[in-house]
Amino acid sequence: MKKNASKIVLAVSLVAAVMGLSSCGKKEEENVLYLYNWTYYTPDSVIAQFEQQFNCKVKVDNYASNEEMYSKLRAGAKGYDIVVPSQDYCSIMIKQKMLKELDQSKLTNRSHINPAVLQKATYDPDMKFCVPYYFGAAGISVNKTKVAGGYERSWNIFADPQFKGHATMMDDMREVLGDALMYLGYSVNSVDEKELSEAKQLVLDKWKPNLVKFDAEGFGKSFSSGDFWLCQGYAEVICGEVPEEKWDSMIDFFIPEDGGPAYLDSMCILKDAPHPGLANDFINFIHNPEVYAQFLDAFHFPCFVNLDAKQYMTAKPMYEASQMEKCVLKEDVGDGLDKFNAVWQEIRFGN
Repeated sequence: MKKNASKIVLAVSLVAAVMGLSSCGKKEEENVLYLYNWTYYTPDSVIAQFEQQFNCKVKVDNYASNEEMYSKLRAGAKGYDIVVPSQDYCSIMIKQKMLKELDQSKLTNRSHINPAVLQKATYDPDMKFCVPYYFGAAGISVNKTKVAGGYERSWNIFADPQFKGHATMMDDMREVLGDALMYLGYSVNSVDEKELSEAKQLVLDKWKPNLVKFDAEGFGKSFSSGDFWLCQGYAEVICGEVPEEKWDSMIDFFIPEDGGPAYLDSMCILKDAPHPGLANDFINFIHNPEVYAQFLDAFHFPCFVNLDAKQYMTAKPMYEASQMEKCVLKEDVGDGLDKFNAVWQEIRFGN
């Protein structure tokens, strides 16, 4: 994820928000839903169906990171109805009273949501403020056309010398350290200094020597070109660069049996949302299994949040949803984040 935007970018964003949303209170805008969402995260076909069914318009504004969304809202941006934060920001926004309680009487599709997902969402297991949208996790991609021998199907695959000079891990401290902590039998959210130190040494001594670099964005292209044979990262980044007809012959994507760090993006209504009724309708509409299946098909996502949508899917998912069962959400660790930062600096810039 990208970090906080500069003051200049934020100022420009705020001006744009004020200009773009200044008419929210006018009568002609009463049947308009304002969605503030991740870029390319809701298929146009789904939005069009909602507009037709509820005789309304949906206007979408996008953000590239939780930090960007949160900073804009805290700086005073108004007019949005729905936001889609990840789990740690859901927790923060609930604590800071930035979200409106959902109208439970309108959540008629809540029965379709996987109970296992709600058990992981300890910050709001009863969906008082947050309704799960997508649960995902990074994993391991091996280029099968480059590797003749066998390999360990665990996070310790990054210690395998056959991948030296052709491996990469994400430039993301919570992901890399989370994998190391999980491999060592610890929580991905541990802030115990001894456990973090062990994770650091594992990465420094065993994994980093085989890596070309830490890369959060370009690894998909390098995997597709054959430069990288082993990548830690999201399957959608790899599959987005490799033609679908080559997925089976080229990509072995897996999440180790022990699990790993995960994220959960959820739909939430802002406390000052101008159209809370329509927002509740939209959240419930998304979890109509036939509608949710369209969302999954659009991105070849596995079916984990809304289990009843699987029967309506027509596209092959990038991997089986069952691989995510033991994955653990990256929680807001508060001041413990400073410990992650300190360890990460030693990994990134140490020998």
